[in-house]
Amino acid sequence: MPLINRFIIKVPASSANLGPGFDSMGLAVNLYLTLEVEESSHWEFSSTTDELMHLPTDDTHFIGQIALQIAEKYGKVLPPCKVKMESEIPLARGLGSSAAAIVAGIELADTVGNLGLTQKEKLFLATELEGHPDNVGASLLGGLVIGCYCKNEVDMLSFTNLPFEMTAVIPQEILLTKDSRDVLPTAFSQSGAIQASATANLLVAALLSENWDVAGKMMERDLFHQPYRKPLIHGYQEIENMAKLSGAFGVALSGAGPTVICFTEKGKGTRLAQDLQAAFPEMTVRSLQIDYTGSRLQVIESENFINPIKQP
Repeated sequence: MPLINRFIIKVPASSANLGPGFDSMGLAVNLYLTLEVEESSHWEFSSTTDELMHLPTDDTHFIGQIALQIAEKYGKVLPPCKVKMESEIPLARGLGSSAAAIVAGIELADTVGNLGLTQKEKLFLATELEGHPDNVGASLLGGLVIGCYCKNEVDMLSFTNLPFEMTAVIPQEILLTKDSRDVLPTAFSQSGAIQASATANLLVAALLSENWDVAGKMMERDLFHQPYRKPLIHGYQEIENMAKLSGAFGVALSGAGPTVICFTEKGKGTRLAQDLQAAFPEMTVRSLQIDYTGSRLQVIESENFINPIKQP
């Protein structure tokens, strides 16, 4: 195995669905999970981030389990590593914390195990583990991603140079994806499915053609999940009303919630964030930009390093 002394893996957060793009549309944003990795005699995970400090410190850590599982799939045994983690991504708030961890685990296995995985292979592995491609695709590829997971195959396109910004309004309470999925219907009528998919299709067209009025309208008209999840989100309607008054063209649940993500034209995000923070002082408000790079690796010290992930 090539000698890799120290390297950093950096994975962006993601917002998924954007209204009607249920389990198929995701957006990478500039909040990051960062792993500093070095060779060690045993597996060790540590963090100074409050939300991560209670997690396992040995190879039973979620990221470690992902890495070991991926390596085993390819017939490799990973040498132990010391992993220092820091994260700006809040847990169980709808900003893709689990997806970022899955991507980080795959990148860790690929780098330490010298697996030589392609982006398409990483995307498929991550989607298998997550169950849908939107969050993991955004964290891996960056930008706005639209994907389909069908018959054990993942197809995905990524779009860049999109002139809009986001503001995330993050409540203090958590909302587990499982709990949020339990309120969803198990089936749609044909007419309902047609209407819901037409809304999603038009949202994509509106975002790519920069028709912000139509994009915002389609976010509101989602039929797949928001009508069922909004009642679980304290203050959703008040946030939406205030965001629109402050210049947002669209508002949607971020993933399964409870984070509410508000969209505005480029250059207007800072003002929107200020207004929302003033209106909702008990919540965390973050002005966000789109991350167009996706997961990345920086080698700090190496000898004979063979398998670099794409550079930032």
